[in-house]
Amino acid sequence: MIESFQGKTAVLTGAGSGFGLECARIGAQRGMNLVLVDVQQDALDAAAAELQAAGAAVLARRVDVADAAQMAQLAADVQQRFGAPHLVFNNAGVGAGGLIWESSVQDWDWVMGVNLMGVVHGVRLFTPMMLAAAAQDPQWRGHIVNTASMAGLLNAPNMGIYNVSKHAVVSLSETLYQDLALVTDQIGASVLCPYFVPTGITRSERNRPDVATAAQPTRSQLIGQAMTDKAVSSGKVTAAEVAQRVFDAVGAGQFYIFSHPQALGNVQSRMENIVRMENPPDPFLARPDIGQRLREQLRG
Repeated sequence: MIESFQGKTAVLTGAGSGFGLECARIGAQRGMNLVLVDVQQDALDAAAAELQAAGAAVLARRVDVADAAQMAQLAADVQQRFGAPHLVFNNAGVGAGGLIWESSVQDWDWVMGVNLMGVVHGVRLFTPMMLAAAAQDPQWRGHIVNTASMAGLLNAPNMGIYNVSKHAVVSLSETLYQDLALVTDQIGASVLCPYFVPTGITRSERNRPDVATAAQPTRSQLIGQAMTDKAVSSGKVTAAEVAQRVFDAVGAGQFYIFSHPQALGNVQSRMENIVRMENPPDPFLARPDIGQRLREQLRG
């Protein structure tokens, strides 16, 4: 846990919008140095200008988090400018839907590259830096937050790649928490599992590197995109509220961070079915109308 953020350094991926930008704003308010990372240059420039105007020391870098070499250069730049970061927010993410067998190799490479390997690179590069800083100073404290999703605890149909990537991030984060506890009391970890919160994730395709050559979306992918757009845009919990929960969790040493704790009933149902060795429950039990509409669209 980090009790005071004043003068500490935060690395935030996906910092040009959504949770990353809102966490950066809170970090600036609390006197942090900010390393802003995003793949979209105009959004990154706007965020850097805003936060510098707010008085924060800012290092902005355009980085594809899926690219190991770019992430290694980022880590070197952070070390040179600020030293080991105290807070690492591995948050960059993209969304994708559709029937799982209709996803192309390009789809898999893109989503897993950003959602999973981006987190992997953040953990493998920054954790050793943080451990070295902790070894030098018994008072040093650090924390790593990885953005997963409620899709990392559930398996909604027609969201295959996204579900797989986010389950992997939950597993990675839980393992990171346990591994850190083996070697230090000075660095903690958390996983953020938001539900439907209005962010820029429904417009992820705008930053897809192979967008010009990607196959035309299938019918199931178009249906999935429309359903996700509607659910996300109608979300009542804001990205700013979620960002505040992230900072509260880091300050309290809390591992699981949820935007919608009321959705945990679905997680409990899934776990109970696993323990009872029963088939997965109907994901539309509470809203059969949505399930019926989706079946009609896909079978029609």
